[in-house]
Amino acid sequence: MTTESLAGGSARGRLIVVGSGIAGLYSALLAAEAGAEVVLLTKGALADSNTYYAQGGISAVLDEPAPGDTVAAHIADTLRAGAGHCNEEAVRVLCTEARRDIAGLVRFGVRFDLDDDGDPALGLEAAHSAPRILHAGGDATGAGVATALIKSVLDFQTQGRIQVIGHAQVTALAHDAGKVVGVSFLHEGRALGVHGDAVLLATGGAGQLFAQTTNPAVATADGLALAWRAGAAVADLEFFQFHPTCMVPGGAAREAEGDTHPLLISEAVRGEGAILVDANGYRFMPHYHPDAELAPRDVVSRSIALHLAALGDPNGHVFLDATIIEELRGAGFLQKRFPTLSAFTRQAGVDWTRELVPVAPAAHYWMGGAVTDLFGRTSVPGLLAAGEVACTGVQGANRLASNSLLEGLVFGRRAVEAFLGTPGGLPLRANSAASGLAFTHAAGTPPGGQGVPVASAALSGTLELREGPALSAAPPSGFSRAALQRLMTAKAGVLRSGVLLAEAAEELIEWEGDVLPLDVPDSLEVRVHEDANLLLAAQLLVRAARERRASLGAHYRSDSVTEPTAVDDFDKRYTLSRKVSLVHD
Repeated sequence: MTTESLAGGSARGRLIVVGSGIAGLYSALLAAEAGAEVVLLTKGALADSNTYYAQGGISAVLDEPAPGDTVAAHIADTLRAGAGHCNEEAVRVLCTEARRDIAGLVRFGVRFDLDDDGDPALGLEAAHSAPRILHAGGDATGAGVATALIKSVLDFQTQGRIQVIGHAQVTALAHDAGKVVGVSFLHEGRALGVHGDAVLLATGGAGQLFAQTTNPAVATADGLALAWRAGAAVADLEFFQFHPTCMVPGGAAREAEGDTHPLLISEAVRGEGAILVDANGYRFMPHYHPDAELAPRDVVSRSIALHLAALGDPNGHVFLDATIIEELRGAGFLQKRFPTLSAFTRQAGVDWTRELVPVAPAAHYWMGGAVTDLFGRTSVPGLLAAGEVACTGVQGANRLASNSLLEGLVFGRRAVEAFLGTPGGLPLRANSAASGLAFTHAAGTPPGGQGVPVASAALSGTLELREGPALSAAPPSGFSRAALQRLMTAKAGVLRSGVLLAEAAEELIEWEGDVLPLDVPDSLEVRVHEDANLLLAAQLLVRAARERRASLGAHYRSDSVTEPTAVDDFDKRYTLSRKVSLVHD
């Protein structure tokens, strides 16, 4: 793929942002506001992201916190949930600076829910010691945040301050003298490239590695693969969080072809008092952990898996009983508190005010990713990362509920500060538009019909794009994404062992003849690139999981070593890169 230097542009440089979740949207807005020229590439529509589907909320200790809550308590809760594997300085930054970026969201039009007194309505979620969860639209926080940020991005686009290129699959990072200076991508059947002064990966996670996931279809490990192939270090890939309560597929609404909506039943429902029971009506969580349903996510997911295995039904499901909430809080409470979930459960044929909801663990969030410092800088010059694709160490071995959107905000903003050369002091002022960029956008509707505009862009103005060589359109033969997902679920999912992981590694190798994971596929088909990225991510995850022989956080091995050793200390971080095979930090 060839690119060329660009004429014109901003004196503060051009930042290429890849991804349109909370980290990508917020970072693009801040960089443009500070006077940088910003190109935002998104794989689908702007609303196609994990952020859009996030239900639970954003954790933050505000200037006026809940009684008894403190930043120190938020730090302690995060460290505890991370099973002692967190980067403590990263956690301190996250919790201390949270209120600053909550204010940033408000500036860009996000409206958080208020209580009857007009104060922020703070919710309680699992493993939090106090109510500190902000919501927007009840159980549709992600959609509320994404909608506001997308509107601001489109406003900036109209003003000539952000160039949005929708439906752009980034396939490779461009290098010059060891520095990342742009990206190659597929757009409308063409292979294109664009030059920039730095690239910020904000591509989200990889839920499509597993058979059941809360993630939308776009979560195919693209950013991780880009970083790995560019030589960036990655770490903590063995830690993949499974959300405990994902509604088991069923009913005509879910079975309709093309329906990829996540079926996550928010943790906030358990925070309001819902309990888990098995098919016999037995409430089993108190048997596994003193905090029962409000134990950390990895504990609840593992407990469900262990309980099902004990019942002889490892591929089965349990039930979430929310009827007791209605009994305690009054008829209509679920509809008021969880309007989106109430609508969804009705659509799926379940009246959760009177019936139990079938649930099982589903792949939800990857704690690992491209290793960054506290300002989003990876080990490769010119390459930044923020959000789920990054590994700051803030999430440790298990992410605390509602810390994911917050991480995208805080470290996305810090990555922009690094790009601008102003660490710790991003100038949040409105500047004149970047020169010479021409834009168009068309209104559309994202998945779910929520009315968020879908942006496309005229590829013109000073943003010069060069076509790359003609590529094949033929997909690989033999490889099946469904087979990969079944394999990863069975042998590298909630419950693992050395034997299962070894078997997984062998089977993954067998697919290398069809899908070459280490190389950029010679194809114009987006799915071919996704499959290569997923296979690479699967191999890296399994490799990291085999190296960590002790169970820790979301990484649970039935054959776990009982004591840490010089080879397998609990606090070791297993860092992989294409340049060096394995490093123990």
